[in-house]
Amino acid sequence: MKHTLSLLLLLATLGAHAQVTLKLASVPANTPATATLYVAGSFNSWNPGSAAHALTKNADGSYQITLPHSTGTIEYKFTRGAWASVETNAANGSVPNRSYTFGAGPATVAHTVLNWEDLAGGSSCTSSALNPNVRVMATAFQIPQLGRTRRVWLYLPNDYATNTAKRYPVLYLHDGQNVFDNCTSFSGEWGVDETLSQLQQQGLDATGSIVVAVDNDGQQRLNEYSPWNNPQYGGGQGDQYVDFLVQTLKPYIDSNYRTLTGREYTGIAGSSMGGLISVYAALKYPQVYSKVGVFSPAFWFAEQPLFQYVQQHPANPATRFYFVSGTQESQTMVPLMQQMRDALQSGGVPAANLSFQARPDGQHAEWFWKREFGAAYQWLSAPATVTAASPAQTALAFSVYPVPARDAVTVQLPETVKEARLEVLDSTGRIMLKSKVRSGQAVDVRKLSKGAYFLRLTAGKQAGSQALIKE
Repeated sequence: MKHTLSLLLLLATLGAHAQVTLKLASVPANTPATATLYVAGSFNSWNPGSAAHALTKNADGSYQITLPHSTGTIEYKFTRGAWASVETNAANGSVPNRSYTFGAGPATVAHTVLNWEDLAGGSSCTSSALNPNVRVMATAFQIPQLGRTRRVWLYLPNDYATNTAKRYPVLYLHDGQNVFDNCTSFSGEWGVDETLSQLQQQGLDATGSIVVAVDNDGQQRLNEYSPWNNPQYGGGQGDQYVDFLVQTLKPYIDSNYRTLTGREYTGIAGSSMGGLISVYAALKYPQVYSKVGVFSPAFWFAEQPLFQYVQQHPANPATRFYFVSGTQESQTMVPLMQQMRDALQSGGVPAANLSFQARPDGQHAEWFWKREFGAAYQWLSAPATVTAASPAQTALAFSVYPVPARDAVTVQLPETVKEARLEVLDSTGRIMLKSKVRSGQAVDVRKLSKGAYFLRLTAGKQAGSQALIKE
């Protein structure tokens, strides 16, 4: 009887963690004979060329892969190693994510791939980049920190072209393929352009925002979105990636577009691995970012070093963090997200600056993040609480550029502010330069030694700050 009970318990355990074999019974006739096919999905952070998820070619020409024991629902697509060569439908348009829900035992699911995007000619997809608010800023923007290039997208608010004196907050987003355009996405789009344009039209977003979205590199995505290496999946280039955002991309955006350059008007956001790297960026550069959108974060990827880093590098208390995920995405998703919220609060971030949303119907998918983006954006746009005991501070809407600076920086103040006090502090908090400034005035910084500084501007009850790099 004892052995029978043990056997039943074992069978129940195996049934609760069933495996699935995904089989491609048919692929396009023009599939190269030497091609390696992959499955990319919610179980591997949508890596289109993960060596661990390459399919085996059978003698009959079919392909298959058996995924490990798991529970819940997964979403996935088939590729030939990159999102440029993802599967498409008969008209070469995008196909919805495939999905499978694990059951009580092993299963085999057969699929057919009709086309590969790069081998089937033109696409029938209509690009939302035709929206005049969205443009591809660069197809090959240099990332000197990594020796690579990347496509960068830009969204400009509804009134950017007509209100030429106005300056705008900036939000930086990862996985740029999925931000605006369903045609370029690998698992659906967020519809950020439509959401922000509608909020402005409805009068629910008084300032508007510029959005800068950086494409991921399918092969390097996991490497770039984590500063720490995961022995199974990679990682370790996150430092260089966030340095690129702050030291190369942000200076270019601030120099070429009408931005509010202060930390109070600069945000960063992303989903899954993009959520992980967004938190890290805010911790490494506390004087650059004040708003962090964290959608279904993949904290599991680097759990131990990440939480050690949070303890060693407490967040700027005046930073707002918006956390959201589905309660059933994985066993660790909500607990780790809650642990991060608690760690930030223990490090000094007031509870008023921490929003924690766990949605029962949420999934690790673009449609969910698209639905949640508007609420996250509006909450992040509110003023931050500086300390638990003090009220939210009115941010000074200023711009200081160029950064990095060699000889001088120019200060732009809002029309209602005639004069402000400028201070430049070093890493120890010593004031190295101070001056009273008016809008449009150039401030000589040649006497500052090369290095990183903290710039602070105050005008009455308004205040703002940003990082300053002296070349």
